[in-house]
Amino acid sequence: MADDELRTRNAWVVASFAAALDLALVVCGFGFVSLLADVEVVGDPAVGAFVAPAAVAASVAAVFVTLGVRLRHPERMTLTVLVAAVGAWLAFVVVATAGRLLGSADAPGESLRFGLVLGLGWFGLLVPVCAFVTAAFAVLVARGRQGGMERPRWPWEHDDER
Repeated sequence: MADDELRTRNAWVVASFAAALDLALVVCGFGFVSLLADVEVVGDPAVGAFVAPAAVAASVAAVFVTLGVRLRHPERMTLTVLVAAVGAWLAFVVVATAGRLLGSADAPGESLRFGLVLGLGWFGLLVPVCAFVTAAFAVLVARGRQGGMERPRWPWEHDDER
């Protein structure tokens, strides 16, 4: 397997696990913020129950694609982490705005206001923070893989212990 193919495959594998971690962190963070602050993720019942999960899915997809593309060169850590965080936030706000626009007969300005208010609230700011942390860990793992680090082995995979 060529070195470029291996880098690409490793980048997408690390991005897959990072996307799963990002989803878990966002769901956990939303749960804790909702529980501790006693607020709903989307307080407007007219919006519906689909907007918040769709916005979170879009933010996780943005992290996945960003990391899959950028982790082929993990030495550019700062840019990769910032692009993932900003991309996740933008995807969250755009999908929340579009969901509100499609789900109600309000003016587009009201939908944009809804998306920005959601994006600048506790839940919206939690999305880029989780993406930032996840992307930082993903870059460190990709750097290690590029430097020759092997994956951890289960105890039964070791030949020297038999």
